[in-house]
Amino acid sequence: MHVASVGVTKLCFLFSLAFCGLLLLLIPTLHPPARQVELPQPRAYVRSAQTPPSPPAVAPVSPGHAGGGGGAELHGGRNHTDAARAESGGGAASARPGPRDQLEERDVFIAVKTTRKYHKSRLELLIQTWVSRAKEQTFIFTDGDDKELRLKTGVNLINTNCSAAHTRQALCCKMSVEYDKFIESQKKWFCHVDDDNYIILPRLLHLLSSFHHSQDVYLGRPSLDHPLEAVERVKSDGSVSVRFWFATGGAGFCISRGLALKMSPWASLGNFISTAEKLRLPDDCTVGYIIEALLEVGLTHSHLFHSHLENLQRLPGDGVLDQVTLSYGGLENRRNVVNVGGAFTLAEDPTRFKTVHCLLYPHTAWCPSKPRPRP
Repeated sequence: MHVASVGVTKLCFLFSLAFCGLLLLLIPTLHPPARQVELPQPRAYVRSAQTPPSPPAVAPVSPGHAGGGGGAELHGGRNHTDAARAESGGGAASARPGPRDQLEERDVFIAVKTTRKYHKSRLELLIQTWVSRAKEQTFIFTDGDDKELRLKTGVNLINTNCSAAHTRQALCCKMSVEYDKFIESQKKWFCHVDDDNYIILPRLLHLLSSFHHSQDVYLGRPSLDHPLEAVERVKSDGSVSVRFWFATGGAGFCISRGLALKMSPWASLGNFISTAEKLRLPDDCTVGYIIEALLEVGLTHSHLFHSHLENLQRLPGDGVLDQVTLSYGGLENRRNVVNVGGAFTLAEDPTRFKTVHCLLYPHTAWCPSKPRPRP
């Protein structure tokens, strides 16, 4: 009996082993089939179908040539409509065709550079004429306090504490302060003029409204008919030269806020003075160098800005009010003024600024009620 029970036990044990072996063989077949991993497929490269337009050629500007009227007076610089740089990541992004600014006068920061000795002879004329129409957005940068002028006129008079000398260092010092004050202002456009410029405000606003302040826009008139060549001391050791256009400060120029912000590494907080010292160039040339040579944004040439370096009498009288800035001759050429008649005689208004102002704003209190012919 005992032997029989032992045999049964062995038989059960062997049967158990066989059953376990069978289960081991069946387990892989009981699992669901493994999912095939889908590897990411490479994306096909698609070339953009939009080809950026070729930039228009830059028209040389002669110091003696004066543009007439308010027609097509702009000539784009080499990068003004070139959007390829922005898309490829190379260099500075250029202005693209896009929405125009809905500008008001308060959106423009107008900087007037002067010196204390010209407060009477030049500045008071500007305050009496065009500055009176734009006091809030006009900032006068000088080199000495004048509390009497400030209280009498209510203008924004800023003492830069720069030297009163007409030297490269003094001019660059004032431009440095102008730039920093503009950045602080949060305004959309920076426009610089000298104390012998008249700004025709409606035409300035009309011109700037053709662009957008977020674009890279540098507007002005060169005093040379060719790019300036200078020794490159900012990006190199001075062993090479660089060529670039610049807008003369004597005729005035404007810079969009988008572009001005990109100038910051070489212009803000005194860096403008350091950049100018390396180049050994005046303030307006240094502005052109930063924008054209470093940021690779071309100057948009305009014949609507005018300085005393031109023959202003060649500007047609019927186109004077279509310009953006005007000027007048200095001691060496007092008769170099715009050829416009009207409210005052040449003896009464040797700069012709009062005459222009009364043509634009005939209801000004001090304008004659009836125009008088120019002798």
